Order: sequence, then C-alpha cells, then structure tokens
Amino acid sequence: MSRLDDRVAVITGAGSGIGLATARRLSAEGARVVCVDIDGDSAAAAAKEVDGLAVRADVTSKDDVARIYATADETYGRIDIALHNAGISPPDDDSILTTGLDAWRRVQDVNLTSVYLCCQAVLPYMRRAGKGSIINVASFVAVMGSATSQISYTASKGGVLAMSRELGVQFAREGIRVNALCPGPVNTPLLQELFAKDPERAQRRLVHVPMGRFAEATEIAGAIAFLASDDSSFITASEFLVDGGISGAYTTPL
Repeated sequence: MSRLDDRVAVITGAGSGIGLATARRLSAEGARVVCVDIDGDSAAAAAKEVDGLAVRADVTSKDDVARIYATADETYGRIDIALHNAGISPPDDDSILTTGLDAWRRVQDVNLTSVYLCCQAVLPYMRRAGKGSIINVASFVAVMGSATSQISYTASKGGVLAMSRELGVQFAREGIRVNALCPGPVNTPLLQELFAKDPERAQRRLVHVPMGRFAEATEIAGAIAFLASDDSSFITASEFLVDGGISGAYTTPL
C-alpha cells in the first residue's frame, strides 16, 4: 500500500509499543517518519529502522515540543500527520483515595498537557498547508468507568478526548482533521509490566474483552494509518474506538 506517499508524519513516543508499530506501518505506506522519544537511543533505533529522523524530546517541555515540529519542517518542508502517543501509567496512579498530588500532576503533564502543547505547535504548519491529520491517543477508559482505577490516567485520557473533539470542530473548514484514537488494552511493554506486577488486576481487564484477548500494537497502528490517510477524509472530531468490543459489551461470550 502507498496511501501515504510523500507525506511527513511526526510520532511521539515512537521508541516502543504503539508508537514504534505505527512508525513501521506509516513508513511501509510511504510516509517519511519523524520518531520522537524522551529516550534518545530508542528514538534513534526507531528512526534507523524506518529510514526516518530521530528527535529526542520531552513532550512536557514547550521548548522541546516547538523544536520537534520546527525540525520536522526544516528537514522535510511539511508536516502532514501528527500522532501524539506519548503517555505514562505509573503504579502510584491508583484510586483517588490513595493517589497523591505529585502522581496526579505527573500523569496529567505527560498524558494531557503534552497533547495540548503538541497540537498547539503543529497546527500552524498544517494551517499553512491547508490540510493535515492529527491523531491524539486517548483510551477506551475515556468513555468507560472502572473499579480498578488509575484516576489521573483516566482523567487525562478524558481530557484528550474532549480536546480532540473541540479541535476537530474548530479546524474542520481549514482542512485539518483531529481525532481521538481510543484503544482498548494493548499488548505493549506497559501492559506486560501490569501483568507481571499484578496478574489479578490485569485478568480483571481481560475478562471484559469480547474478543478474549488484548490488541496487538500492529492492530492499533493499522487504525492510525487509516486515520492518517485520505480513506478517512470525512472523519474528524471522533472518538475512534479500537477496543475489541469492550465498550459495547453488556456481557462477554462464554
């Protein structure tokens, strides 16, 4: 497939998981990929694999974020696709009864404020071009509640969803689409760590997925490639659920 020939994609959190899988997929479809990660070695490894550009950056820093998009534009002359994927889910983000303010703020900074900063920085480049696709990674927890709470993570993803919806409406007539991708549980290093640390809690999630398994990062990357391409040209301001049916289930199959 070559849906993304000659397009330039910026991916945050590109060093592993969904970000790395998406870098591979978008590159395979013809895009030139800017791989951004706070871990410079991971960014470099991802960029080398897809013959792209590595940028080490802290997405909670306004100056770093501005440098990401300036570098992409200076190198390739355009920015067509922006995937804002960087995120954390630390163990001290738990029930509202036990989660401290430091943990709350740290998660909000990485998961929500970074998306605000990235959208703010990339929109002028897309407005100049009169087109673009922004994909902000939210989560199925943005539309559902859970008794195994990660209170700041859940709130941050709800914020990503609401912000994406508003931006999608605001910039629709300028040719810029903004969508919130809402994955279900994905088999990434973050989830594997959860399994290792608390198998019972992880199993409580798996039992509610009608398909009976977690997603693979490549499956999420496929959805992102669709949202990045002209195949989704009439989709904006959406909550794009890729969750194995979890958000639609009253009971799951036996």
